[in-house]
Amino acid sequence: MKKLKSFLRSKNYCRIPLRLKTTNHFELTATLNGTPGRFILDTGASNTCVGLEAVEQFKLQTQQSPIKAAGAGATDMKTLLSKKNRLEIGEWFHPKQKIVLFDLGHVNQALLAHHSATVDGIIGADILKKGKAIIDYKKRALYLRLPKNQP
Repeated sequence: MKKLKSFLRSKNYCRIPLRLKTTNHFELTATLNGTPGRFILDTGASNTCVGLEAVEQFKLQTQQSPIKAAGAGATDMKTLLSKKNRLEIGEWFHPKQKIVLFDLGHVNQALLAHHSATVDGIIGADILKKGKAIIDYKKRALYLRLPKNQP
C-alpha cells in the first residue's frame, strides 16, 4: 500500500507541517493578505479567526458583524468581519476568505500560562471543509486538496 503522503499527493493534496504546542494544540504558518502569521488549527472552531489587534498587520478591511464568538471559557464576545482576504496555507490558497475578528486575549493568555508562544489566529472548520482536509496526527501534518484550477 502507498504511504499516505504519496497517495494524497496523487489526489492533488498538499502537505502542511504542523507543530505541536505544549498545550497539545497544533500550530501552523499561514499567510493572510501577504503577511505570514501563526495560527492554531481548531477543528471545533466554525470560522477562521484573527485577533482584533492584527487588523493592520494583515491589512484587513472590517465591518460590523452579528456573529458572537464563544470558546475557551469566554462567551458572547463581539466580533468584526473581514471579507475577500487571500489566505495561503502551504500551496493551498483561497482568494476570497471571510475572517472573523475578535479579542484573542483569553486564548493567548492560556497559551502563555503553559509557556507557549502566542498566535495571531485560528484556522477553523470553514477552511478544513473547503480544503477537504485530512489530518495525520502521527506525522503531524495537515493535507488540503488543491482546487482544480490550481496546479
